[in-house]
Amino acid sequence: MAQLHCYVPEEIAQQAQRRAAQAGLSLSRYLAGLVKRDVANSTGWPEGYFEIFGKWEGAPLERPPQGEFEERLTLK
Repeated sequence: MAQLHCYVPEEIAQQAQRRAAQAGLSLSRYLAGLVKRDVANSTGWPEGYFEIFGKWEGAPLERPPQGEFEERLTLK
């Protein structure tokens, strides 16, 4: 397993330590979880995502008329 080093302001370090303690985790495990979650969320589109576009085989889709805008009270 790789070991990473980083520098953050003291206030951020204290907040991270508090959150790790609240979660019942060591600071290292807590930060590793944050990094894993961030990397997993930014890996891009799911496999095959773009192949589903252009697959509609039914009647053409049309948006019905939406009518008039409703009148609302003005906020002060």
